[in-house]
Amino acid sequence: MNAVTGKALLLQAYDEQLRTDAETPGAISVTRHGRLHLVTFVGGRGFVTYRDLGGADVDEIARLVPKVLAHYRADPGIERVEWKTRGHDHAPGLHEALVGNGFVPHASESIMVGAAAALAAETSLPEEVTLRRVTEEPDVRAVSAMQDEAFGEPASERAADALLRRLALGDGTELWVAEAEGRTVGAGRLEPVAGSDFAGIWGGATLEQWRGRGIYRALTAARARSALARGRSLIHSDSTEYSRPILERSGLVKVSTTTPYVWRR
Repeated sequence: MNAVTGKALLLQAYDEQLRTDAETPGAISVTRHGRLHLVTFVGGRGFVTYRDLGGADVDEIARLVPKVLAHYRADPGIERVEWKTRGHDHAPGLHEALVGNGFVPHASESIMVGAAAALAAETSLPEEVTLRRVTEEPDVRAVSAMQDEAFGEPASERAADALLRRLALGDGTELWVAEAEGRTVGAGRLEPVAGSDFAGIWGGATLEQWRGRGIYRALTAARARSALARGRSLIHSDSTEYSRPILERSGLVKVSTTTPYVWRR
């Protein structure tokens, strides 16, 4: 199997196993609108996803977007809506329709897919850094605050509450942290996808002053080993340009891109 064939097979696995229902564990509600899944999460967050748009043309998509937005506008509890697009989808005019209805495109990320075994190798860490899996509320809140700091965002109790709610589902989600000098300096989640070969690695963050020292790589390896122990042979992640090269060096493949378009009330 050559590299082109391998990439195509990984993208096929991604499309078949990781879209729609696999993206919405923990949702408060999911409403079907044709091929679309209109999802509501805790914290006033709407989320739009789909396997494909069924060959819809420009005019159909232009009519579709305002109908979806009307669905969320009718719920006063919704504060923001993310429409998740993928670079390999056939979606003529979608960008124009989203922007024309008040959605703002955010930074694109790389969809990375590959073998969990490729990520699971032993890694080295600074002597003062240790890794562990956490479940208790004070630890989870410390992780959430660290991630907000790492991403340059204000600390959010809502984000911490959502993370606690996800962990309470008992669906196999794990939260791993790196600690040094008595504080959390890095973290990331593992989310096994039910009924699939996949586990996702999400929320990877390291405080700026601790970057470039192997912490992200070590957290990734720990999560990959746990995924293998849970019977998941493939890993997927939406990666920034910071994490993409690390994952590529470990054998994951960029199969496409994803761009979130966000509407705020």
